[in-house]
Amino acid sequence: MPAVNFDLMLQAFLKAGGLPNQVPFWSHLLDGQNQTLTPNPDTIYFNPFFDTKDGPVVVEIPPAEGGSITGSIDDCWQNALEDVGLAGADKGAGGKYLILPPGHVGTAPDGYIAVPSDTFQSYAILRSNVKSGSEADVAQALAYGKRIRVYPLAQAASPPETRHLDMAGVLYDSTIPYDRDFFRSLARIVEKEPWLTRDKAMIDPLRTLGICKGEPFNPGPALEETFDAAAQEAHAYLDMRYEAVFDPPFAPGTRWALPAVPEVVEGMPNFFASTDAYPIDGRAVSYSLAYFSAKHLGAGQYYLMAIRDAAGDALDGSETYRLRVPADAPVTLYWSATAYDRETHALIRNVARASRASTSPGIVAEPDGSVDLWFSPHVPAGKEANWIPTVPGRGFEVLFRLYGPEKPFFEKQWVLPDLVKDQLP
Repeated sequence: MPAVNFDLMLQAFLKAGGLPNQVPFWSHLLDGQNQTLTPNPDTIYFNPFFDTKDGPVVVEIPPAEGGSITGSIDDCWQNALEDVGLAGADKGAGGKYLILPPGHVGTAPDGYIAVPSDTFQSYAILRSNVKSGSEADVAQALAYGKRIRVYPLAQAASPPETRHLDMAGVLYDSTIPYDRDFFRSLARIVEKEPWLTRDKAMIDPLRTLGICKGEPFNPGPALEETFDAAAQEAHAYLDMRYEAVFDPPFAPGTRWALPAVPEVVEGMPNFFASTDAYPIDGRAVSYSLAYFSAKHLGAGQYYLMAIRDAAGDALDGSETYRLRVPADAPVTLYWSATAYDRETHALIRNVARASRASTSPGIVAEPDGSVDLWFSPHVPAGKEANWIPTVPGRGFEVLFRLYGPEKPFFEKQWVLPDLVKDQLP
């Protein structure tokens, strides 16, 4: 699942005219044209893809002066290689991260932060933080992010210009295809990447599906129909497992949870090094709804997901809900709440916006400093500034993000309450 997820993002970039070692970016806050898995529509994204087949690749992160980056470099299995920016290895001072290919011999030259990778293909999710959603602040975050550079180490003495490609307005779809196309992505990964020791048990089973390194992948009609049926069964199974990650919740008595099983959270920072656990199904669940992992989850960001309201009912796009964000949220940057389509885990298509954040222009706070957010297919009277649209007849889920989370959050001194149905007209 994580490797296929990576390939789908890369294929969307290639389709838009990009190439590896270039930087897709979005020149405005994301809308439904970006159909990646649970992206953040309250930041400016720069998502470079890397290919070290011909040697190490440099990615330069600018110092946190006039802007800042929150992000991570991941291999194509979405293992976090290193965090960057304020919460990363450069600590906001900026730096030259050197992505090393599998089997690389030797140390990194002076002045570089070495990032060894077990795969030739990798990528980074880099969020250029915005002070607010105003045009001026978005423009500032955009200009800052364009200082990100990518080039081969072999050309470091005189680096070429980095090509940044604006994906705004382009349908960029990397939602998981639960059909034969899933296996086509998997076959591309098998062909391009070395077998890792942990994966060797899959070589023969994949060969029975026609996925074999060095051989063309040409399944016949009967096998493709089997792929379609198998993927649908897997989808149903993964969704059942997804429902289970909300028990226990992050804070007792609520419906919010980090949407990952503990073994996945514990294994992400160290490439699942434990000799007593390897959560295959747990990883599949996580990467069916997200597209990156952080090296140090909780240092730069943290996530809480809800799929049910306070009464335990599934969130329904036909209903109206209120989410009260208590005052004094323990974050150094901002918080945000985003609605996603429950089935695809992508931004809801064809709505005015997908989220509201503490940085959203015009957002209205209550006298006590709390903020009421409204999820509804229609604007609740007088609540437009705090409204997040939903679609009648479609289920949805809400992801609450905390950027720069602080100690009171993890100690449960500040607790996010559940969504409640409301009859406000």
